Amino acid sequence: MALSPYVFDASAENFNRLVLENSHKGPVLVHFWTPMAGPCFILMPRLVKLAAEYGGKFLLVMLNADELPELARRFSVNSVPTVKFFWRGEVAHTIHGADPDSSFREVLDRFIAGDANRAHALGVAAWKSGNVQQARMLLANAAMAEPDNLAIPRDLAKLLWSEGDSEQALKLLDSLPPAARTEPEIARLHAHLGLVETARQAPPLDRLDAQLAQNANDLAAHYQRAAVLLAADDYAGAMDALLRIARTDRSYRHDIGRTSLLALFDLLGSAHPLTRQYRQALSEMLH
Repeated sequence: MALSPYVFDASAENFNRLVLENSHKGPVLVHFWTPMAGPCFILMPRLVKLAAEYGGKFLLVMLNADELPELARRFSVNSVPTVKFFWRGEVAHTIHGADPDSSFREVLDRFIAGDANRAHALGVAAWKSGNVQQARMLLANAAMAEPDNLAIPRDLAKLLWSEGDSEQALKLLDSLPPAARTEPEIARLHAHLGLVETARQAPPLDRLDAQLAQNANDLAAHYQRAAVLLAADDYAGAMDALLRIARTDRSYRHDIGRTSLLALFDLLGSAHPLTRQYRQALSEMLH
């Protein structure tokens, strides 16, 4: 298809080079079509026009699914038109049907941003659409490409946590440089994840109460107690325990009593009565 220097026809022989190898240099869109599907011929000239408009910022590859059924099956194409966006050798996004040009522009503009920003945006989009493994890969790539962008490990940790892997989420945040871990949003996320993971590993509440009866200043037991109470939706009890830690020793585990309270304030929202009550108590303690 010699309609543009940025538009090519796929074949069984050129697919790996044309699509997969080139996707390591920039985005490659593959339009899966068939001669008998009318919507394909509506979408095709629009894609060609976009390729010309973007001037080489992406390649457009036309793949006739009737002639190349093995490739269509390989990428789970069950209907046409389907457009798959390849990046770094993987399918990073899919659009089914002849969506409006704005849908293609939105995804393309995410790709054409800087590498790390592109991977970050695509990773978040994949997560929201339920493609968790793809999201993890994209966010991990973005984190390696731009280690100073704390929004990337933050979102990856949130993804891991949402998938029930709070231990890995904590390890990810623990691996950040000390200065990064003090950034407020990271510190609060770390505090929240720490409570979740601590609750999972903590002894029963009655055993913790017995420990504290023996040693009322056992801050580790107070912290475990806060986590267990939080897991049982006893927010007031958890906040009492955390406030006690903050009042007793601000240096304990890098001020974990205060940062954990701030994380719970974020969780409950500023208008919640407990947030107002314990924010006031914390403020009085600090001043």
